[in-house]
Amino acid sequence: MVPFALAGIGLWIIAVLVMLPFRDELAEAGHGNWFGIAVAGVLWGIPGGLTMVVHDRNRRRRRAASETFKTGPAGGA
Repeated sequence: MVPFALAGIGLWIIAVLVMLPFRDELAEAGHGNWFGIAVAGVLWGIPGGLTMVVHDRNRRRRRAASETFKTGPAGGA
């Protein structure tokens, strides 16, 4: 899931950078909140991405524990 979260954050960052030079024109046309929405997408994406990192780490740990349980202790009969 981490690549999807990072891709989403990256897309929001691109949107912010594309809109940055046109910020005044967007505001004059009544679309000034688009820039704020893109910034919010970046800011909300960061904790979401960190959540996915923790989730993937825990999933790997659970899978490793499950495999150890299935195979039993090393050297056991």
